[in-house]
Amino acid sequence: MIGLKLWIVVNHFLRAPKFCELEERLSDAASFYGIEYQIVTNSECLISCDNNSLTTGVIPNGTDPVLFWDKDIRLGNALERCGHRLYNSSYAVSVCDDKTLSAIALAGCGIRMPHTSISPMTYRNVGYTDWNFLEKIIERIGFPMIVKEAYGSFGQQVYKCEDYNELMQLVSCIDSEAILFQQYISSSYARDVRLQVVGDRVTTAMYRYSESGDFRANITNGGKMIPYDANDEEKKFALSVAKRLKLDFCGIDMLFGENDEPVLCEINSNAHFVNIDNCTGSDTAKDIISYIISNHSGW
Repeated sequence: MIGLKLWIVVNHFLRAPKFCELEERLSDAASFYGIEYQIVTNSECLISCDNNSLTTGVIPNGTDPVLFWDKDIRLGNALERCGHRLYNSSYAVSVCDDKTLSAIALAGCGIRMPHTSISPMTYRNVGYTDWNFLEKIIERIGFPMIVKEAYGSFGQQVYKCEDYNELMQLVSCIDSEAILFQQYISSSYARDVRLQVVGDRVTTAMYRYSESGDFRANITNGGKMIPYDANDEEKKFALSVAKRLKLDFCGIDMLFGENDEPVLCEINSNAHFVNIDNCTGSDTAKDIISYIISNHSGW
């Protein structure tokens, strides 16, 4: 696209090979489509503000599209204030990064999700000085119960509690201001589906399963994967979630209900797509770059 420059923002401090591989795939896709692009880190995009101006380091104020492959919400918000269209927006990234906000945003929308309760906020240097709220949560959800910290990826910070003593011990050890308590979907034990959404379509999907006895099916935790042919109901389900959260692209983890109906597990705004691409032969980076080019032409 003539005149289009794409900025790809990544985190300066996440330099593990799996993050670098994502950056390489995204840059290869931008090169494939022949657009000008530049990868920059959030450290290079230092926010500066005073009574007269707001700037974001190496990215000049303007309307260039930004592939925001980071969770630096303050930077995302500043870039939008400076005129840029972010893919995904700072709102979408923030609401997906915090599982409590995701649950609230999707509640009452007809999207199937486990019964969920959210802990009252406390402070790290205070903790919980009264545990009565747990009794109300147990009464609503029962055991076994899934407990999730508000922030976490790759199936980490997700736990299963079988009884009150386990729950008390776990909550007392979690150093988090916000916790989700969710109904355990036994029909989806050790299996789920990752659906990749780009724009208004599900581009690919994979079935994940565990044979290790772990209730989670995440690949990082030792799960296995095979390509998955999502049906129309499952695709509609994933697209409804993405649209509700105003996501340009995302990875949606879907559980199986009692009759194999789709039930939401969680949403990943910047989903690591290497595994799903390797599993299914898809090219998510090209799908994302192509979407940005076609969408930004009319922005």
